[in-house]
Amino acid sequence: MAEDFLVEIGCEELPPKRLRTFARDFHDRVVKALKNAGLIDAGAATEWFCSPRRLAVRVPAVRAAEPDRVEERLGPAVAAAFGADGTPSKAAAGFARSCGVNVSELDRQQTPKGERLAYSQHVAGRPAAAVLAEAVTAAVAGMSIPRRMRWGASEESFIRPVHWLVMLHGEAVVECTLLGVRAGRVSYGHRFHHPEPIPIESPARYVEQLREDGRVELDDADGRLAIAIQRMADEAAQEAGAQAFSAPDLAAEVAALVEWPVPLVGTFPDDYLALPEEVVVAVLEGQQRYFPMRGADGRLASRFVAISNIESRDPDAVRGGNERVVRPRLSDAMFFWQTDLKTPLAARTADLDNIVFQAGLGSLADRAQRLAALAVEVAPAADVDTATLERAAQLCKCDLVTDMVGEFPALQGIMGGYYAAAGGEPEAVGAAIREHYLPQQTGDPAPATSYGQRLAIADKLDGIAGAFALGKRPSGARDPFALRRQAAGIVRIALEAGLEVNLPHLVAAALAAQPAPVADAAALGEEIRDFILDRLRSHYEANDVRVDVVEAVLALDLPGLLDSDARIQALSAFVDQPAAQALAAANKRC
Repeated sequence: MAEDFLVEIGCEELPPKRLRTFARDFHDRVVKALKNAGLIDAGAATEWFCSPRRLAVRVPAVRAAEPDRVEERLGPAVAAAFGADGTPSKAAAGFARSCGVNVSELDRQQTPKGERLAYSQHVAGRPAAAVLAEAVTAAVAGMSIPRRMRWGASEESFIRPVHWLVMLHGEAVVECTLLGVRAGRVSYGHRFHHPEPIPIESPARYVEQLREDGRVELDDADGRLAIAIQRMADEAAQEAGAQAFSAPDLAAEVAALVEWPVPLVGTFPDDYLALPEEVVVAVLEGQQRYFPMRGADGRLASRFVAISNIESRDPDAVRGGNERVVRPRLSDAMFFWQTDLKTPLAARTADLDNIVFQAGLGSLADRAQRLAALAVEVAPAADVDTATLERAAQLCKCDLVTDMVGEFPALQGIMGGYYAAAGGEPEAVGAAIREHYLPQQTGDPAPATSYGQRLAIADKLDGIAGAFALGKRPSGARDPFALRRQAAGIVRIALEAGLEVNLPHLVAAALAAQPAPVADAAALGEEIRDFILDRLRSHYEANDVRVDVVEAVLALDLPGLLDSDARIQALSAFVDQPAAQALAAANKRC
């Protein structure tokens, strides 16, 4: 009979930014082991759950035992297994002994290498309990955990110290000792609301029992709790006459921090609204994990939604505590802002000489000079003033030495745009500085201005060329310098902005400017170009363009990305026509 299976590892608070990654990894390894053992079908609708103090997997209809199987073993060739008088050789006797039978009980089997002795054995499937314990133990041992912890006197290690383990097959406990803890059916609820033991009746009632008895809301593969938290923030903001920011990443992180979310609306002094909006949002979201709010006029409001992990009998005290915490942080940000404004951005260029960009690639000042030279080579156009573009390149890294970016690194570029405007730089310079890191990740917009587009391409190409010159190419899944993302950014900017980027020319110019010695610049330049074209292939794959169409155009080895794109679009339109197959066949015959 098939029964549902549940495993829950209860531990101390897990890292919130990696909680879902750990939960998914644990689930995938457990499910793979059960499929390989034949305990579940390939299409089983498995589930995983997580909270700050637990990882759990629930698998439906796990069979009571492994399927029986027949194991076949091949022995020595028949020609070498018997002597001239038919006496078994040492090889034949040894093979029979290893199989636990006499030589007379062995079979013969024809193989591509001739006839060989063989033995077939019927093996009964092991009970599910033994396989489940083995599968979970192997899954935990194989998890990708960057830094494992040990606790107590044991040599066991995991993400965090483990306090309890639930393993149920149906209503029966699976016998297992893992990470120094013996499996049972007892889980635990919210650390404050319900610290008492909760006996889990069955896998089917796991989520319900934790919610009703333990005051624990679990997140799952669909991000159910994160969606609920965003909805709570929206509703709390609406009751306050405002609108909460839509922040899926923040909601997911908050879901990894709380087990019983309770929204509270807090305020801060209006004086801090004089800061750039991005700074206030960085304090509220990045440091405090609060949801910022906009007023009816669309402007940032001096209010926020905090998600508490406790349903307090005195919510005003919790609200006041959150307000007291956020005010000093906003005060620090105001101090950084006012201090930075005292020094114009252009006056900070000398400070860049003292900061190494990367060992072997010079200082940030050296990099700014390389960007100034490279940016003017990106799709020259009559409406782009060379002096303005060079000025933006020379200043684009200056905000890295400001107090504000030192405290909020994610604001690099954004603060440079504000400080450039405050220092009287042309609007185009400030916009280019603000945009030159874009796009930083999937979903980010590409630069909107001509100057920003060219400076962004130069910045990304210089980063790729420098890393390749040092021999630090991406390998497999490792890409510590985010070179693939930078290459994808070059492709996106060129295609979306309609810039004709001469890739061989720009790559050669970027490599020639690198201080790191390059033995064979031509070969390395070709490698970098292929690396960027791989991102172009990925772009078309994501947009469902036929692979043969893309490869047909790239085989022409055209220098311009825009020219290649135009041909790919035209060829895609051609192959979709009814007559395309006949016309292509006719030309092939010719």
